[in-house]
Amino acid sequence: MSMEGLYQTYQPLLFSLAYRMLGSVMDSEDIVQEAFITFNQLPNLEHIENKKAYLCKIVTNRCLDLIQSSAKKREIYVGPWLPEPLLEAQNSPNDPSQAFVLQESISTAYLLLLQQLNAIERAVFLLREVFQYSYDEIAEILGKSNANCRQIFHRAKKSMVYAPKKQPSITMAESKVKEFVQSLLTGNVNQLLDLVSEDVAMYSDGGGKVKAAQMPIFGASKVIQLLQNLLKMYAGKFTLTFGTVNGLPGLILTTDDSLQYVYSFAFNGNRIQTIYSVANPEKLRHLQ
Repeated sequence: MSMEGLYQTYQPLLFSLAYRMLGSVMDSEDIVQEAFITFNQLPNLEHIENKKAYLCKIVTNRCLDLIQSSAKKREIYVGPWLPEPLLEAQNSPNDPSQAFVLQESISTAYLLLLQQLNAIERAVFLLREVFQYSYDEIAEILGKSNANCRQIFHRAKKSMVYAPKKQPSITMAESKVKEFVQSLLTGNVNQLLDLVSEDVAMYSDGGGKVKAAQMPIFGASKVIQLLQNLLKMYAGKFTLTFGTVNGLPGLILTTDDSLQYVYSFAFNGNRIQTIYSVANPEKLRHLQ
């Protein structure tokens, strides 16, 4: 297979792996590009039998290096950290990297759970649970023993408490998000209280670059009040657009053709349990 053929075949897979590892669209794109350049420069390239596994090895190790080098930066990050939002490609619905990731339904909530694992646990968990690699293949990619990889996976699996059965259908979630926005715009507080859980939480990622709550906001009345204040601040200046954010119904707020906030939601049954707001301009740069 030609290098172009390899890129067309494996770029979506590699991007999805890197994005899940890092929570960064731009870093993931850079790492995948670098991986193909590195791979193309290898001597005796034609003798590599499993090119897919070799490319995954390059990407995984680049991700591990980046996570290690940016650990201190994460420690001093201002306010809650959220992954860079991944929007459905509006003008190119057949974009393979988008399609692959969205197919895997990478919600913000799931990405945040992955971030709670250490880097090695995250790599083993993803390679095994999501990409269905054998333990022998994972051991080869990470330079560890088969038994060690099994132990790491089982430890990671226990930490990944995710309950997708409690989530509504995509259609229902979309309906609830639209109802929530309409109620917010019309000031229908009673309807808003019906749409969110009593203990709803809101996480705002401004990264210290823009004004945003530096601590999570808990409780229906406080979250609703915060969003109402935001609408007042941008009164007459904003446009709200519904879209797919990380594979699920979300919301985009723009002012003067500049994207300001991207919202994603997590549900408990048919009620909104968590609202995630990304406002850090560095994390929205790939969307501008």
